[in-house]
Amino acid sequence: MNDSNTAPARKTVWSRARAMAEMAPPDRNRYVDFLRALSILAVVIGHWLVAAPYIENGAVQGGHLLGILPWTQWLTWGFQVMPLFFLVGGFSNGVSWLANRRQSSTYAHWFTSRFRRLIYPVLPLFLIWTMIAAFGTAMGVERQIVALAAQLALIPVWFLSVYIMVTAAVPLTHAAWKRWGLGSFFALVAGAVAVDVATLQFDVPHIKFANFAFVWLAVHQLGYAWGEGYFARPARALAWGLAGLALLLALVFIGPYPVAMIGVPGEAITNSMPPTLALLALGITQTGFALALEPQARRMLDNIRIWTAVVLINGMIMTIYLWHLTAFVLVMVAAYLLGGVGLEVAPGSGAWWLARPVWFALYIAVTLPLVMAFARFEQAKENPAAAAKGDVPHWRLGVGLALACAGLASTAVLSIASPLGVTGVRLWIVALPFIGAALVRFGPVYDLTRRRA
Repeated sequence: MNDSNTAPARKTVWSRARAMAEMAPPDRNRYVDFLRALSILAVVIGHWLVAAPYIENGAVQGGHLLGILPWTQWLTWGFQVMPLFFLVGGFSNGVSWLANRRQSSTYAHWFTSRFRRLIYPVLPLFLIWTMIAAFGTAMGVERQIVALAAQLALIPVWFLSVYIMVTAAVPLTHAAWKRWGLGSFFALVAGAVAVDVATLQFDVPHIKFANFAFVWLAVHQLGYAWGEGYFARPARALAWGLAGLALLLALVFIGPYPVAMIGVPGEAITNSMPPTLALLALGITQTGFALALEPQARRMLDNIRIWTAVVLINGMIMTIYLWHLTAFVLVMVAAYLLGGVGLEVAPGSGAWWLARPVWFALYIAVTLPLVMAFARFEQAKENPAAAAKGDVPHWRLGVGLALACAGLASTAVLSIASPLGVTGVRLWIVALPFIGAALVRFGPVYDLTRRRA
């Protein structure tokens, strides 16, 4: 056989991830990527478990496992991993910002790249669900059902609005870390305490939303501490974990906070929307225990197969996060259209638990093609011609950031599906992220082969 006529073997997703894994520089902290990948899997599993719709008297009921089985609320101490996202974000943003400063580059150059990597993968999700909502409305599907489906599928989006704003503040928070060290962390903790006291003791209206800043910025500061070696000794990290756990137990058993670290229907207080001091205590707990295990985990990640799997997940991590609940909704709709197959089982029953592997297999089967189809938006490179035009003016960065985050945050309280209007869609919510992204459409080229912070 003539080798010159032999077509080159087509690279698989795994082989491409293996090649990227082998290119990782020796000094890269692989544990950062591992925690990011582990966290996204915990989020996916948690969401697929907690949402428990069922059919009763011919109607679909939106069951919530934490309300049906109160003992499962303790599981949220492991599955509520948003603190780990902000911890990893603090580490990565600190490394990236320092590199940007060493290169004497601009804030606009740095933030444009980070913003684009976060907002671009969201746009196709918004577009698809706009079309689904409009089509469902036109076909006569009850608007409340369309709204519930859209709101469920877009649950992951609200988190990005907070994370983007925390990222935008990196120059200020990193400067505070450099000047005051852990003092900057404890100042934010004091702010979270003050907000909860004002909310729970004095019923000050609306002030609780300030904890979106105090709580998540505090955990983000611990990411800076990690990046600069503060938690290098496992004993110190373990001490933080134990202290955080003791505080969390006290807040739950002695204080007014519920056990569940996410919202539970019917509960007067939620620990996550907005975050409370209890969720901050969980963040300290997770930080300490996770970093106490870092030496062993980094040795484990020397195994090229394990490291390749981590690289593979991280290469499409935003896509997995954004689309896994769309897959859930599609499976539920298919089951309903097939006569409610599997939905007649009472959530929390023995039969319901035994059926979870089958349902999870279906969720995965639908998620994978969605990830393959839309991961390109996460991995897209910037147009070099646009990048050559220079930095985005700061006013455009600010307005683009505000509009995009307003659109993303609105999905937490409003579905994009509207009970009024011809289209059945709140077009202003859909439009905001697109307008924000358009305002920040220029920026530095992002090369996937380059080391990612």
